Amino acid sequence: MQEWPRLLMAASVAWTGWAATSPAGAAEKPAEKPIVGIVIKTSTNPFFVKMKEGAEAAAARLGMELRSFAGKMDGDTDAQVTAVESLIAAGAKGILITPSDSRAIVPVLEQARAKGILVIALDTPLDPPSAADATFATDNFSAGKLVGEWAAKTLGAGAKSAKVALLDLNVNQISVDVARDQGFLQGFGVNVADPAVIGDEKDSRIVGHDVTLGNEEGGRRAMENLLQRDPYVSVVYAINEPAAAGAYEALRSIGRDKDVLVVAVDGGCPGVRNVKDGVIAATAMQFPLVMAQMGVEAVLKYATDGTKPKPSDGQDFVNTGVELVTDRPVPGLPSIGTDAALKKCWG
Repeated sequence: MQEWPRLLMAASVAWTGWAATSPAGAAEKPAEKPIVGIVIKTSTNPFFVKMKEGAEAAAARLGMELRSFAGKMDGDTDAQVTAVESLIAAGAKGILITPSDSRAIVPVLEQARAKGILVIALDTPLDPPSAADATFATDNFSAGKLVGEWAAKTLGAGAKSAKVALLDLNVNQISVDVARDQGFLQGFGVNVADPAVIGDEKDSRIVGHDVTLGNEEGGRRAMENLLQRDPYVSVVYAINEPAAAGAYEALRSIGRDKDVLVVAVDGGCPGVRNVKDGVIAATAMQFPLVMAQMGVEAVLKYATDGTKPKPSDGQDFVNTGVELVTDRPVPGLPSIGTDAALKKCWG
């Protein structure tokens, strides 16, 4: 996992920032610390809670002022736009954002960059990715591919006759959602028509796609919908572990919880415990706290000398790592067990 260089604050450096105590366009009062903003999708998803914690810890360590914002639910772009406008008015040095809609948020972020504010996308790339100065993220395609490969290897010859249900995020088809979905399909051995589009594959093994909003209730409802389409689903991919837990409950209600392979992406502690308990067969762990810490460090570096972060070798973003978690390892696919994963998980 790539580490962003650690930064030491020199006592002789004088910082100039702005306090967001008045409306946009009004005269602002200088602040003592450089402001960094973090705008997450929601304050209820443990992934984003851990991301905020990482940003808080890094800001405190580096002597920065953190201002945090969150949408009321996944997809609340209006709240994110308002948050960015507030940070622009405050004279923030940098904005870290997990966009609810990778396209719709771009215009206000362009306004921020025009003001000299460093914009870093966390976890979810913007559309286009160049709308951010940098992206710190999991390789979501690789994460999906890992659990897809694991499912195919686990089933062996049975993968050729599997019936696969895919539980995605929302109808917007944001980049992280598309990458995980298409990565899973490729890993499982499905030819995807357009890797930038969910649901256009022609493989007869695919029962269908439904959306979950990334929560347990949504996962249960989506699973019920797909079971009505085909009650003999044998493999379930879920965008995250809460959605996977909801799918499991729907399967359990019809006595199918023991014979369906459920996989997901995230690596939260509740999800890892669900892997340990057999609710989820495998998951791909990502590291939100690291993303946010590295993002705050990058903002300080930019505020200090104007340096912007560079992407990882061979990629167009800063790769913060991913690990396969399962207690049912398969040959040729590196993984860690749940005991080890519980020492690394979040939430």
